[in-house]
Amino acid sequence: MFIGSHHCPHCGAAAVEASPAPLSILKCPRCDVDMASVAIASEKMRECDRCGGLWLEVAAFENICSNREEQSAVLGGASPAPAHPLTNNETNVRYVPCPQCRQLMNRINFAHCSGVIVDVCKGHGTWFDRDELSGIIQFIRAGGLEVSREKEKREIQYEREQLRAEQFAASQRPGPFERFASEDERINGLSAARGLLKFLIN
Repeated sequence: MFIGSHHCPHCGAAAVEASPAPLSILKCPRCDVDMASVAIASEKMRECDRCGGLWLEVAAFENICSNREEQSAVLGGASPAPAHPLTNNETNVRYVPCPQCRQLMNRINFAHCSGVIVDVCKGHGTWFDRDELSGIIQFIRAGGLEVSREKEKREIQYEREQLRAEQFAASQRPGPFERFASEDERINGLSAARGLLKFLIN
């Protein structure tokens, strides 16, 4: 959104003004400057004034994913364009540290199919580069999470069917002891037939 906008040009969400929030100061994982602590609706988060990125702790992000009102508030949160836009050199893939534990975060495709790559620290939270959070919210509102769940269910079902087929095929193959037993039976049967033949001839 642009400064002064009353509604989001993409989704029509009403503009919501972010207010200061009492959170500890953390460094932006991209710019290494102090992030501002803000509250949008009931969710507290940290925002970098320089690059426009957002840091959300685990519970805050989970609440936004499951609550449409929180989603509308985030989409309606007007934020100015970054003072120092990213250059081409800065758009290269770079792993960034978690603002809390300073360990490098994992880059994942949200819901495995959204196309939005975010940086995640499992224990602390998720880093969103500029506009990534709004992209995820739009993905959720378009039914993306349901599509992702259905895809996972189909994959699990396929794996189960493959496992059953492999187990059935294995049960049809004779084991080593069964093979030896059948060979012994065949030899014993041949010996008995020879004995009977000798008896009849004599």
